[in-house]
Amino acid sequence: MRLFGGPKYPDEIAARVPSGQRLVKGWPVLHYGPIPRFKEAEWDLKVWGLVERPLKFTYAELKALGPQTVHADMHCVTGWTTLDNDWQGIPFRVLVSQAGPLPGAKWVITHCDGGYTSNLSMQAMTDDDVLVAWAHNGSDLEPQHGFPLRLVVPKRYAWKSAKWLRSLELVSENERGFWEVRGYHNHADPWREERYSYQESRESATEP
Repeated sequence: MRLFGGPKYPDEIAARVPSGQRLVKGWPVLHYGPIPRFKEAEWDLKVWGLVERPLKFTYAELKALGPQTVHADMHCVTGWTTLDNDWQGIPFRVLVSQAGPLPGAKWVITHCDGGYTSNLSMQAMTDDDVLVAWAHNGSDLEPQHGFPLRLVVPKRYAWKSAKWLRSLELVSENERGFWEVRGYHNHADPWREERYSYQESRESATEP
């Protein structure tokens, strides 16, 4: 048995729980601001910025691209982890391939209802397990969990998996998002415990 933050887990489970995390039952609800109302006739998703072909999808058009399922764990910067989530949606790499990213596109800024934004590198976003998702464990997302659409980035802390997604902007320079300007880490790798922005300068100082 290995120890992570107090509880003891079997080794095969402990290997999936990053340092500083604990397993929880259910799915905690955390977000900033009110839950938006979904009006399908007025809703769209845009892929824009440094792309050859800016894209705009209705909800029906997006879902018609054909869903894929990603099986992944989820880690929140507040310390909880849930295992074995099944997400249904469209891989980001499918959308960005259709848009044709320009060579200067190095970062992706997510724009969400309510003005929330987050930022991730193109390298992180083009992992095979990154989705724009509308369903979880076989059912539509609940409104408090991001319905009608959220980003899912399993290899990053969950604040990067932005709820109520409305557009994906490809840019050349990093633009810190809502939580990033309030002291959270740009990259948010839970296996490196990249929780806070002060760690970025410390990491840079130790790089060769």
